[in-house]
Amino acid sequence: MPWVLKVTDSFSSAHFLKNYRGKCENVHGHNWRVELEVVGEKIDKTGLLIDFKVLKGILRDVLGVLDHRLLNEIPPFDRCNPSSENIAKVIFEQVKERLPEGVRVRSVTVWESDNACATYFEE
Repeated sequence: MPWVLKVTDSFSSAHFLKNYRGKCENVHGHNWRVELEVVGEKIDKTGLLIDFKVLKGILRDVLGVLDHRLLNEIPPFDRCNPSSENIAKVIFEQVKERLPEGVRVRSVTVWESDNACATYFEE
């Protein structure tokens, strides 16, 4: 039976969508909320899959690069649109690289408002 852990954090940034017709083609900002879910099969002798403090630190480091920036100027968003979908995928990939063995990313959900989000996961 796998264990699932979830942590959340947030960042503020601006972006605009290329090849889009409407308000979002203009520079605008969001207070993004990010939910990270990780999964693993084994817990350690303390009863932990991964320390929440460690997991929160990994997410905080990944989001720190995005905070208070114009996302369109930051790789890879200088080449692809910084949509909620793409932001979720990039965060997923960057967190995945930093996790210890035995812990993997299950999903990343990026909320751009209280009622709109995108979730990325790999099947």
